[in-house]
Amino acid sequence: MEPIPVLVTAVGGGGLGEQLIKALRLASTPYRIIGTDMSLLSKGLAEVDHAERVPPARDPAFIPILLELCRRYRVRAVLCGSEAEIRVIDRHREAFASSGLFLPIQPSSVLDICLDKVKTAAFIAGNGFHSPAYARITNKEELEAFPHLPAVVKPSVGGGGSANLFLAQTAEELRFFGEYLLKQCNEFIVQEYVGTPEEEYTAGVLLDMDGNLIHSIAVRRIILTALSNRLKEPNRSTRADLGPVLAISNGVSQGEIGPFPEVCRVCEEIALRIGARGAINIQCRVSAGRVYVFEINPRFSGTTSLRAMVGYNEPDLLIRRHVLGEEITQRFAYRSGTILRGLSETFIPSA
Repeated sequence: MEPIPVLVTAVGGGGLGEQLIKALRLASTPYRIIGTDMSLLSKGLAEVDHAERVPPARDPAFIPILLELCRRYRVRAVLCGSEAEIRVIDRHREAFASSGLFLPIQPSSVLDICLDKVKTAAFIAGNGFHSPAYARITNKEELEAFPHLPAVVKPSVGGGGSANLFLAQTAEELRFFGEYLLKQCNEFIVQEYVGTPEEEYTAGVLLDMDGNLIHSIAVRRIILTALSNRLKEPNRSTRADLGPVLAISNGVSQGEIGPFPEVCRVCEEIALRIGARGAINIQCRVSAGRVYVFEINPRFSGTTSLRAMVGYNEPDLLIRRHVLGEEITQRFAYRSGTILRGLSETFIPSA
């Protein structure tokens, strides 16, 4: 079988694009990977079959250059490695479709909800699921009226990699962090801190592009190690039920991987209710037997390679289903276990 040409964007080290490369390399299906990035100092560009530098997604030349690369390399599928690029490509999806390219991104309606954390929280609560108490903050008065502490403060749009994310345990801290964020952006979201670090999950639900459920998987995160938390601090609140340490994960997930039916069942219902297509990821904690969803990422996951390691290879499954026309078995078997992460290095010669 001839290798299938697949273009993966934003392949810089440590990001989603690198995860997609790892997953494709783990597949039994042969792939020829064309990687793009806006920086030549990109670890991923050293690990693909063809490396191409492209302008930032905001550049008007980005889409024409991407389509030209697809034509040059006879690409069959385009996998997006960053949310910034997904936003831009979404507006030009017809150009990709007319070029015969498979583009597994979420419908525009799903992106509109999930790329805004306030809209996400409203969708979760409005559809009968559990969301931490939240508020959209646009001024100091709304901030001071929020009664739930401890609280997580973060931008409602953007904020990838937990940027500008804060944990407030007191009213004074909430005011301080909130006033700082109001100077950085027009609005943000404040959410009640829920559950313990030991019961945080990143759950993936996979559907085909017709909306048929294929399967789900979850990682119960280990977030108290230095590699996997954005911050952690002693619990100084009056909430002993939250445990001795409060922590916020940073997106570098590791931990126990498996079906976790009590979590995945709820996440499957959410994915179907929102009208998802392809891969979607739901961040949640379990507290008092309830699954509290605090974020939905409408894209492939930062745990894509971890999932592929246990036989749950989302990009490969979608390409086999929609490019090769294979029948994919619903609820196929995959392994369970624990996956731990570290650091790796890549040497790039001066030449």
